[in-house]
Amino acid sequence: MSQRKFDFYIVPTPIGNIQDITLRAVETLKEVDIIACEDTRVTQKLLNHYDIKTKSISYHKYNEKERINFFLNELKSGKRIALVSDAGTPMICDPGAIIVEELTKAGFSVTALPGACAVTTFLSQIPRDGEEFIFTGFIPRSEKQITDTVQKHAGINMVFYDSPERILKTLNVIKTVRPDAKIALARELSKLFEEVVCDDISAVIKHFQDGIKGEIVCMIYADEKIQDTELEFKIRALKAKGFKGKEVAAILSALFGLNKNDIYKKSIDM
Repeated sequence: MSQRKFDFYIVPTPIGNIQDITLRAVETLKEVDIIACEDTRVTQKLLNHYDIKTKSISYHKYNEKERINFFLNELKSGKRIALVSDAGTPMICDPGAIIVEELTKAGFSVTALPGACAVTTFLSQIPRDGEEFIFTGFIPRSEKQITDTVQKHAGINMVFYDSPERILKTLNVIKTVRPDAKIALARELSKLFEEVVCDDISAVIKHFQDGIKGEIVCMIYADEKIQDTELEFKIRALKAKGFKGKEVAAILSALFGLNKNDIYKKSIDM
């Protein structure tokens, strides 16, 4: 089947297991004229494995703006470019947003291929009650910033990245804010020593007390008490405006994806 040709391709690469790449991704990397890499040394290993001979150049957070004119000139000459990061999907905590904005303004066609991403890989293998979550990227470094972030998103499942060097410190800070929090933590996703632990925060800290290796994805489960308090506040606010129970249920269900029957029952009880 013939494929539509684009000027610029955003191509996900494996997050660990080198076989986790799509056939279309390999084909695209072979057909484009240039591959923009976060680190050419890292990407070259992947290119060698799949016998991809395409020229690669560096594109990272320190030279994003410098590369804009180069990309524009190459595309104007008729060449096509693919963007990859060291692992996973570009622009998910990786460079790419600046060049995509500039290329879109300039009228070039941009497309993204489906593929590996640590967030979706992680979320697809841990228990969750609903689909709603917030992804905050790499969690801040300072204790105050961590505390503020956790408190701000206490009412929703919060997913974040962290380094193995910092994660235990991060968890201990989170524990001061949410001592009874349930969390899920994954390391080395798709690799030989992949490990996913889902438990209360004290148990997870104890499990990894001797240290942890590998890239980290973590989720703090929503505080159900806060969720109930927030829901009650919304119900009262709507009822104060004269909305009836069924109307309240329909509105909140539509806006927040909540179960309509549960909202209706709660509004009747209040």
